[in-house]
Amino acid sequence: MEDISTSSLYLALLILIILSGFFSSSETGLMALNKYRLRHLANQGNRSAKTAQRLLQQPDRLIGLILLGNNLVNISAASIATVIAIRLYGDNGIWISTLVMTVVVLIFAEVAPKTVAALHPEKVALPASHVLSILQRLLLPFVWLVNAFANLLLKPLGIRTRPDVIERLNREELRTLLKEGGQLPSEHQNMLLNILDLEQAVVDDVMVPRGDIVGIDLNDGWEDILQQITQTVYTRLPVFRESIDEVEGFLHIRTIISKLSHHSLEFNDLLSSVRKPYFIPEGTPLTHQLLEFQRRERRLALVVDEYGDIQGLVTLDDILEEIVGEYTTEGRATVRQLRKLDDGNFLVDGAASIRAINRQTGWNLTVGDAHTLSGLLVEALEMLPDGKVSLKMGDHIMTIIEIRDNMVHKVLVKPNRAKS
Repeated sequence: MEDISTSSLYLALLILIILSGFFSSSETGLMALNKYRLRHLANQGNRSAKTAQRLLQQPDRLIGLILLGNNLVNISAASIATVIAIRLYGDNGIWISTLVMTVVVLIFAEVAPKTVAALHPEKVALPASHVLSILQRLLLPFVWLVNAFANLLLKPLGIRTRPDVIERLNREELRTLLKEGGQLPSEHQNMLLNILDLEQAVVDDVMVPRGDIVGIDLNDGWEDILQQITQTVYTRLPVFRESIDEVEGFLHIRTIISKLSHHSLEFNDLLSSVRKPYFIPEGTPLTHQLLEFQRRERRLALVVDEYGDIQGLVTLDDILEEIVGEYTTEGRATVRQLRKLDDGNFLVDGAASIRAINRQTGWNLTVGDAHTLSGLLVEALEMLPDGKVSLKMGDHIMTIIEIRDNMVHKVLVKPNRAKS
C-alpha cells in the first residue's frame, strides 16, 4: 500500500465503514421483519418482499453471506486504518488505530445502523435484499463453504438449519397479536377475539335453560295455541305434548303465516309444519356446533344430558351473539335481564349466563362448572339460601334478594367502582 496515497486510503476506509454498516443493518432489518406482513406484501406482488422472503427461507445461507461480507470489510478497514496510523504516528499507530477503529466500527458500523434497522426494518431490509441477492449468487461457493463447516458443528447438537415446519401462531399468540396490532377498528378486533374465545365455550354456557324454554303445548286448547302463535316474539318454537320431554319438533312461524293471516290455519296444518327435533349432547363446543348448524341447515337444537333428558335449548343466534354481541330482542333477552339502576348497581336475573354478563358489563366473573349467576352463587355458598344473603365475588358485592323455584331469581350486584 506504499504507492497508494493517504487520501485514497481515507476514501477506501470510509467506503468500507459504510459497507460494514450496510451488512449490519441488513442483518438486523431482515431478522426484524414481520414475517406475516412480509408474506402479505409478497402475495400482493411486491418484488422486494419476494426477494427478502426468498433470502429468509435459507437463514443459514443468508447469515453466512452477511457475516462473510461484514467480516471481510471490517478486517480490510482495520488493515487500512493501521496503515494510515503508522504513516501518521509510526509504531504507536498500531494501538491508536485499534482504539479508534473499535470506537468507529462500534458506533458507525454496528450500533447506529442496527438501531435504525430495528426501528424501520422494512425501509432497510427490502431495498437491501436486492443487493444481498446479487452478492449471494456471486459469493455462493464461499458462502457454501462457510455454511458447510458451520452446519458440521451444529449437526451433533441436533440443530436443524432449515426447519421443515412453517412458523404458525397458536391461539394465545394470535390473541396477543390482535390486541396489540392496533390496525383494526375496536368492533372488528372484539369480534375476532370472541371467535378465539368460542373454542373454550360449550353449548351449556349459552343455552336457554329447560325451565325458560317457551314452546307450544299441543295439549292446550286450539284457541290458546292460536293466541300464543299470534302473540309470540319468536320465529321458531319447540312443539311438545304436556312437557318438553315429549317434544314433537320445531315450528317455524313462516311456514304457517299465510294461513294464519287468512284465518284458515287448522290443527293438522300446524302438525304438518312441525320439523323433526334436533338433539345435541351437553358439553358440545360452540365452534363445533356452529359448523353443525351450518351443515345441517338448522337454527335450533335441544341440549340433552347423558341420560337423554333435555337440559335446555340453543340457537344459532345464541352462538353468533358470542361473536358479535347482543343484536336481537328475540330469544333469551326476555329472561336474561340485566338492568343498571340509578345508583350504579345492577339488578341481574339469576338465570343469566355468566358469559353474557361478562360480555355486557366487562366484568370478569369466573366461568367454571356453573354457567349461570344462580349456579355460581349456589356453588360459592355450597347451599341454597333461605333469604337475603350478601357475599363478595371477585371485586363485586352480590346480594341475593329473591329465591324462586329452588334457584336464585334476582341478584343485586354492587360492582367495583374503579373497574365498572
